Amino acid sequence: MDPTTAVRRTSLASAWTLVIMACAAVLAALPYRSFDLDRFLVPKELALHVGAAMALPLMLVVGVAIPRARTDRSLFVFLVLSVLSALFATNGWLALRALTISISACFVWWAARAAATLGARDVIIRGLAFATVLGAGTALAQAYGVSSDLTSLSRAPGGTFGNRNFMAHIAAAGVPLLGYLALTARGTPGALLAAGGLGINAAALVLSRTRASWLALVCCAGLVVVAWLWRRGTMWRDPSARRGLILIIAGMTVGGAAAVALPNSLDWRSDNPYLDSAKGLVNYREGSGLGRLQQYANSTTLALRNPALGAGTGNWAVAYPAVAPPSDPSLSRETGMTANPWPSSDWMAMLSERGIPAFVVWAMILAGLALVGLATWGRLDVPLDERLRAIAATAMIVVVAVEGAFDAVLLLAAPSMIFWGALGALLPAPPHPVTLSRGRRYLLSISTLLMGLAAAEYSALKIASMAAYSAGQMGRAVSLDPGSFRARLRYAQLMMSRGSRTRGCEEAKAALALFPRSPDARRTAAGCK
Repeated sequence: MDPTTAVRRTSLASAWTLVIMACAAVLAALPYRSFDLDRFLVPKELALHVGAAMALPLMLVVGVAIPRARTDRSLFVFLVLSVLSALFATNGWLALRALTISISACFVWWAARAAATLGARDVIIRGLAFATVLGAGTALAQAYGVSSDLTSLSRAPGGTFGNRNFMAHIAAAGVPLLGYLALTARGTPGALLAAGGLGINAAALVLSRTRASWLALVCCAGLVVVAWLWRRGTMWRDPSARRGLILIIAGMTVGGAAAVALPNSLDWRSDNPYLDSAKGLVNYREGSGLGRLQQYANSTTLALRNPALGAGTGNWAVAYPAVAPPSDPSLSRETGMTANPWPSSDWMAMLSERGIPAFVVWAMILAGLALVGLATWGRLDVPLDERLRAIAATAMIVVVAVEGAFDAVLLLAAPSMIFWGALGALLPAPPHPVTLSRGRRYLLSISTLLMGLAAAEYSALKIASMAAYSAGQMGRAVSLDPGSFRARLRYAQLMMSRGSRTRGCEEAKAALALFPRSPDARRTAAGCK
């Protein structure tokens, strides 16, 4: 086979791997209701790790020149700082989990960029856009009466994400992708498909009542208007772009209006839920807005206690009770621990968990990528298609950055896979890629594969542990996932109730080591030597 053909086929295989695993990440969920969020998050992490473990080694092993730019060096520095933070974390299992998500997300970025330069760009962009529509579709199905054990009733309409906010983050991130496809479609059918996808995402976003995503889209629209005025509406002169812009507006308008007008099965407490959410878009004086400000202040205090490395990668929930008063709304009144495993902000998580240096590098990465997109849009010596990809990438960065100011977004597997995969395909590759020797290629591909598979195995063991816990096999659940605080604490209580105090104390102390400030773990371990 011709070497060029082999490389092209390999790049397509890598791209399809990313797309298929992104769709799997969107749809993956488990029926184990005892594990409220993890039954949605862990299988999505498994899909991310499997996709990363397969896609990047495929590109490395065939000798593809890997794009290298300042962003890539910054990502490497960020990962090194995250590893150092993880090494000093109180809960090493949580640190490992958060760290593997960051590493696999970087693998996705590098794989998508390499595959896009060899002709697989359209596969990645279209496939990831479809994944966002797929996720929004599961939320609409739940909103209009389709029930399943793979959804959560308490945070409807979250679909297979289990939380309406998580679903909305991905639906909003898909808007720039779908908008780009509508603007660049070669024929009317393709443009109509993209507009239909925008309508589905818009309907899901309206029903979600997720103000962070609404605000993110407002900022995204502002960016598009500025980009439009920047070139004095030259895009309007292109017939395909003009048709696409009309369909974008029509698709989102129809989708949003249909969501408001059509009766659904959601049980909102307000008579005008969508209007109330719109009025409270930037309300920080009460409710969740005030709670977030309190959480941000306490998380900043947490960061200042260890400015170099933070509280430990993934360890915000472990350390936060030490700086928060009992009345803090982020703490659960039932358990005395944080209600969520991460803060309500990507930015605060990076600052409080990984330290000030990692936070600065993270901000520089996103800002640098946005500047690359804006610079490409401003160039008139490149095709319109490439310029539209650049502005779509910048819009996507704006969406995720704004959402990340109010919720956990890139801390999670599914949005990380879609975001980094899409950026790798949308942004132009640097002009001087790195060509590695055969030995280095094989070594790097094997190392990447082993790291990805190890992360995937960890997620698979967590899934098996949840299954064992749900079947009442507490000992097996603990052996499969030693980092499961829930399983260790429940096993300790079970052993003590059966008179096996020695084993019960061992498990109680192990649970307390995972979360030293847990009142339940302290009570269970009380009296143990």
